[in-house]
Amino acid sequence: MVFKKYFENDYWIKNPPAHDLLNKVSCLKYYFQTYADYYDFDWKLIAALAYQESRFNNHKRSSAGALGIMQIKLSTAKDRHVNLPNIKDLETNIHAGVKYLAFIRDRYFSDPHLAREEQENLTLAAYNAGPAKVRKLQRKAEKMGLDPYKWLYNVEVAARQIVGTETVNYVTSIQKMRIFLDASKRFDNSKRQVLEKTLVKNP
Repeated sequence: MVFKKYFENDYWIKNPPAHDLLNKVSCLKYYFQTYADYYDFDWKLIAALAYQESRFNNHKRSSAGALGIMQIKLSTAKDRHVNLPNIKDLETNIHAGVKYLAFIRDRYFSDPHLAREEQENLTLAAYNAGPAKVRKLQRKAEKMGLDPYKWLYNVEVAARQIVGTETVNYVTSIQKMRIFLDASKRFDNSKRQVLEKTLVKNP
């Protein structure tokens, strides 16, 4: 079911601009890795989230006032749980976004019943729709006889009924891009290993 969910549409594989942008702007990858490591996330998940939010455009501003690469609001950045208000600065913007994501995870989705994958999916959904709404979706899923601790084919079913497809598509798109970035990393490592073997044989 998970394979079908992420691979039934291969448009995203044929159009992978996020990987190219990461290679062109090397500091992005460094910042994603630095703050992902600090707050215990996979950096590819953070990169995929940032791409989904802004296509890596730090000058983007939403109609709701969200700023920069990870589209965080100034009110959120000023909140005592984040306290990084200078979000026009590229590095600070990324730091604030990851710190807020970690706050959502640790405050709302730290239940021991949650597997890490499900914790990530629910946290991503809350970054998009808000933590209170996602907790409401969990309760709705439970009333529907679904597992409130699983996103795919469970809480996302409730999400479609209550908030529509935006949040469902949001989580799916991020996980697809994360898979692509992970596959690209393995491919790059394979190419490097082949090159190293070639150099050894033909110095």
